[in-house]
Amino acid sequence: MFRTLRRTIRICLSVRSICSVRWHIALARRAAGARSATTFGTAASSTRGSAKWRSFRSGYLARAAYEWSHHVKIGHDFGVSDDDIRAIIAETEGHATTLDPFDKTVLKAAREMASELAITDATFAALQEKLDTELLTDLVLTIAFYCAVVRVLATMQIDVEDDYLPYLKQFPLPKD
Repeated sequence: MFRTLRRTIRICLSVRSICSVRWHIALARRAAGARSATTFGTAASSTRGSAKWRSFRSGYLARAAYEWSHHVKIGHDFGVSDDDIRAIIAETEGHATTLDPFDKTVLKAAREMASELAITDATFAALQEKLDTELLTDLVLTIAFYCAVVRVLATMQIDVEDDYLPYLKQFPLPKD
């Protein structure tokens, strides 16, 4: 029964990911001209990379192998480079990076929500400088969704499929 439930959760997560991408594409089209769309197709960013960082970071921070491996693959499918992924890892570990300041703010927001439950007032204010209320709400809800997903995956002990193991080998999660 537990195995069947795990398979059902995998299917639901796949459907949610597809719906999420479609939702973000629709938002990007609606915001066309006012903001540039990211490689993931979301408008919740005024820069090329900010939206993709938020989902990567949740999986990395939680050391969630399933989430991390899937986002590395999805990222590759949407044009995220290995250098981009290395930059996310470096920024998450507190190392200097050449990421755009707004991308760093989005990563900081994801870290704060994942580890402290809420985005600090200072980070929220920095996000408000670039995002209107609708896009800021989209960003916060997306971060919250991925924070929830990693908890569901851990609780249900969802295993990483063999096809995704090479992504974990290429970009391993810290052991701590």
